[in-house]
Amino acid sequence: MPPPTIAHVNLARGFRGGERQTELLIRELSALGFRQVLVCHRDGELVRRVAGVRDLEPRPVSGGLFAALGATGGVGLVHVHEGRGVYAAWLRNRVSGTPYVVTRRVNNPLGGAWWTHDAYRRAAVVVGVAGDIARIVREWDGAVRTAVVHSATSAQAVNRTEAARLRNRHRGCFVVGHVGALDNAQKGQEYIIAAARELAGSHPDIRFVLVGGGEDAKLLGDLARGLPNLEFAGFVNNVADWMASFDVFILPSNREGIGAVLLDAMSVGRPVVASRVAGLPEIVHDGENGLLIEPRRPDQLREAILRLHDDAALRERLAAAGRRFAADFAPAAMARQYVALYQAIPGIDPP
Repeated sequence: MPPPTIAHVNLARGFRGGERQTELLIRELSALGFRQVLVCHRDGELVRRVAGVRDLEPRPVSGGLFAALGATGGVGLVHVHEGRGVYAAWLRNRVSGTPYVVTRRVNNPLGGAWWTHDAYRRAAVVVGVAGDIARIVREWDGAVRTAVVHSATSAQAVNRTEAARLRNRHRGCFVVGHVGALDNAQKGQEYIIAAARELAGSHPDIRFVLVGGGEDAKLLGDLARGLPNLEFAGFVNNVADWMASFDVFILPSNREGIGAVLLDAMSVGRPVVASRVAGLPEIVHDGENGLLIEPRRPDQLREAILRLHDDAALRERLAAAGRRFAADFAPAAMARQYVALYQAIPGIDPP
């Protein structure tokens, strides 16, 4: 009996970490021989990114609940990758009995409505991309079945020529880099700007580069006005090249799920500094493969940057340990864990 088609539901318009992880999983499952459907926003970036993937049928929709419900028809398993899609999978299950898996990527509290509890209880499994996320779900409702599958590295190759070109733009400087959507409430980019402002006079050789775009571009640009040591690079596709041009990678977030971008930085051999929030300590082990700071503490961010600036041996030790650690988070490893969860559902056979 052939395995059922898996319908991935991701209704996001933009392309952030969750969409990249959805793309990575779809590609790995295709390589394993799975037939797949992608229910996605018709104006989103994700549908373009997966164009040409073998045995994948895109089903773009308007983004509404009932449009997504209709697009999940005729499949054997639904895998939801963001919050709005949970209710489409829940209704599909109630209509046709189709099992579904939910991947939860944020550590936000869940609502108390009965339908939210029922939607999560009916899932075959709710996967947290960090242990902290799975714990929050269990504490919210002990009847929900949970598992943990950490996000994967993006597996982007570094173009060494391009990385060297980017590096040469700041020749002789110590480059502190950040990659992420310009979403200050989550990512805490204001603390990067505060650290840059404090170091502009005392350490003019330290340069800050923020890669990414988003709704807070103007807000952050206004905060950084006049700073000679900070650059907004905007949205780029060759993220790995930019990361390879940094000396240090920083992620001073106020909240996160797992912060898979840290794994990307580690995989290209960059020491990392991150906030001690949610699942980030599951990736960054303080003093072993990176440095942890408390959230909303630009003073601690500044001190961590200076510590790495002044200690080349520490940078090398953390970078080497980080590279080894990130090697265990390849996309293929993530896909194997999901396949094991799929196959534990009655009626789901391997390809």
